[in-house]
Amino acid sequence: MKKYLSILLAIALLSGLAACGQANTKPVSNAQAAGRSVLVYGSNDYTRINPAMDEHGEINILLFNGLTAHDGSNAVVPGLAKRWEFDKQDCTYTFYLEETAAWHDGEPFTAEDVKFTIEAVMDPENGSENAPNFEDVRKITVLDSHTVSFQLDAPNVAFLDYMAMPVLPKHLLEGEDMQESDFFRNPVGTGPYKLESWDAGQAITLVKNDAYFKGAPKIDTIIFKIVPDSHAKAIQLESGELDLAQLTPKDTQLFAGKEGYRSYPMKTSDYRGILFNFQNAYWEKNRDLIPAICYAIDREAIINAVLLGQGIAAYGPLQRNIYNNENVEHYEYNPKKAAQVLTSVGCTMGDDGFYQRDGKTVGFTISVSAGDQVRIDMAQAAAQCLQQAGIQADVDILAQPDWSGQEAYLIGWGSPFDADDHTYKVFGTGKGANYSAYSNAQVDKYLTIARQSDHTKVRAKAYDKFQEALAQDPPYAFICYVDADYVADSSIKGITPDTVLGHHGVGIFWNAAEWTIE
Repeated sequence: MKKYLSILLAIALLSGLAACGQANTKPVSNAQAAGRSVLVYGSNDYTRINPAMDEHGEINILLFNGLTAHDGSNAVVPGLAKRWEFDKQDCTYTFYLEETAAWHDGEPFTAEDVKFTIEAVMDPENGSENAPNFEDVRKITVLDSHTVSFQLDAPNVAFLDYMAMPVLPKHLLEGEDMQESDFFRNPVGTGPYKLESWDAGQAITLVKNDAYFKGAPKIDTIIFKIVPDSHAKAIQLESGELDLAQLTPKDTQLFAGKEGYRSYPMKTSDYRGILFNFQNAYWEKNRDLIPAICYAIDREAIINAVLLGQGIAAYGPLQRNIYNNENVEHYEYNPKKAAQVLTSVGCTMGDDGFYQRDGKTVGFTISVSAGDQVRIDMAQAAAQCLQQAGIQADVDILAQPDWSGQEAYLIGWGSPFDADDHTYKVFGTGKGANYSAYSNAQVDKYLTIARQSDHTKVRAKAYDKFQEALAQDPPYAFICYVDADYVADSSIKGITPDTVLGHHGVGIFWNAAEWTIE
């Protein structure tokens, strides 16, 4: 295990030394040479832009608005709704909408669009992973063209956070398939930027919306250049083909102290862990092995070797939230405890160095998606840890996850917003983002209590109990929280380095309409 991690660390150091021998200047980009206000961002690929069905997409916030939004401190602020009221007696939110907001095609934005969007998300036929956010909605009423109300069955303290859901145009999507419509390859929003062109697999070009209701953006064009390979992003940033990109910790070292660049090592709420797929028959017989797996992972070694120290060890989903419970079982690296758990459930060590149970080798396969080298390295390092502990763990690199069939998956989750986000729908029984098919009655109970109370002490106690129940019956072997390393052309001004980002490092563009290129 230590040998594998040492190899990873040596590769990282060699890359850093190679960078020291290169020129300490940045080439002039095409955009700069032409004097245009253009920002080229190194992006992963998109097959569609569908914020109602797909939660994560950096581009969404540029094209669309929700009724609410989040500022640089992740607090809820007005979006398409200029203000709102809450009637506690009948649990109803009333939103008063911006009257000058319009769709990119010139059609006026109205309350009908809001009703249409949230009903589409709630419709089980559409299969949105965001549906649990709105399951308390009993009735949506359009009071007039710029006023809409939501009556809830029960309080949901995170409701205003969830109303940051991008609103979609009813006049273009009514009657369309919300998963397959061509609209999601030619999206029309109300946001600060609008789609100019989409060259599949190459680039998505956005131009500023001069009619934007909050004022036209300062940068004329933002190009999402498709660069799926993480190291290629670093190469193209260095050559001037890109102006901004999220890089791996290793590649970020190439730009340390380099003239013409600025690095943004940003904290995130984004954690990594091994998801156990409880739909797979393996865990019906071997769920009691999970604590041993958790104890067998050397988190600090993985953070140092894979993330070059840019992260923290993970033990739960709320470590970057005010409701984190530090007193739960951390499953700190302890091979002796791992061995005790294995032997206590009847496993015996075989001659090949791996434990046996009922005549079969104890072990499983960790699946990981291709294209994310950090996750791949992390999965391989975790597998090495488990093998050293006597558990035969393998890594399978897949084009797409097989949520129903795979034994385990190197998962990533995390939200910088209300604690309900990425807990209720991720760990709640049968919820839309519960890809592990995890079910625990105590977890469900305390997540519901926390969701329905607006009293800080009540929520704190409920989230404490939730995290205790989760730690006693782990759905994941949590590994670490990752920092998001962005590197930008130093001429870009306005990026907020202290904003805590979300899953995949999403959130850096929250105020992109105010950015400038000097």
